[in-house]
Amino acid sequence: MKSNMANYIEYTVYTTHNGADLISDVLWGYTDSGVVIFDVQDALDLEKSGKSWDYIDDDVLDKNKVVAVTAYFPIESASQTIKEVEREMIALKENSPFDLGSLETGKREIDGDLWRVQWKERFKPIHIGRVVIVPEWIKYEKQDGEIPVLIDSNMAFGTGEHETTSMCVEYLDKYVKDSDVVLDVGCGSGILGITAKKLGANRVIMTDLDECAVTATERNVKLNNVENCEVYLKNLLDDNTVKGDVIAINIMAEVLIAFAPYIGGNLKKNGIIILSGILADRLEKVKNAYTGAGFTVVEDKIKGEWSALVVKGN
Repeated sequence: MKSNMANYIEYTVYTTHNGADLISDVLWGYTDSGVVIFDVQDALDLEKSGKSWDYIDDDVLDKNKVVAVTAYFPIESASQTIKEVEREMIALKENSPFDLGSLETGKREIDGDLWRVQWKERFKPIHIGRVVIVPEWIKYEKQDGEIPVLIDSNMAFGTGEHETTSMCVEYLDKYVKDSDVVLDVGCGSGILGITAKKLGANRVIMTDLDECAVTATERNVKLNNVENCEVYLKNLLDDNTVKGDVIAINIMAEVLIAFAPYIGGNLKKNGIIILSGILADRLEKVKNAYTGAGFTVVEDKIKGEWSALVVKGN
């Protein structure tokens, strides 16, 4: 028997490569039913690098490099939700430091069961060095030396394919040691903290201000059967009793800059901070903020339009 016919509104916003994460964040604030990004530029970059793509249809490559960000809202509340989303996007566009594109939208009614099947079919495991990000519904056979990290299908989904996340994972693999306490600030799906634990960290503390993110992270911690992982709904900077050997933060550059004078209070002596979510043209501003706060730049990298940075405390 077919259930719940046409009980969701599929709502799509058309934006730019740089705007995709911002629009996705807005949409996640109004749904726990799924957000998907179709980014042609990411697909083209992956094609050049020879890597596989985690979610894309062939016909997306013909859409002139426009990024489509799609969310799913229950039909009974969709009208009001969309009004609120569009008010927030107007404010975002007025204050954004870069072009968000047209922000044109489209919507259609879909069957609640059908979209879940279609959404899941788009994802594949993502390889980042020896770490493999695996959607939890996929049966994945681990290869020698690989470290699988499972992510729940119905929560905030950090695929690991976006440059900001993949650079964080690469730096975690390089810097995390067995005795370390790792802090994941703005944990989202928990992908960074869980990865750090699987890379050998002794203890991981994950924090976020979004209740949905905390729920997602708690679910993913259970999925991965990892111990000594703590998840809190809080602003880490409000509690200097929590200190880490490694802090990972994947947030917009402006927020990272605002953190610079304070984040050292949560860092152990000679600890390091992995900073990502930085548009490449803002990397120097972030560096200046952290060197000005007494940190030493260890290294940085750029992938596409994005950059990541490692700094060391005293």
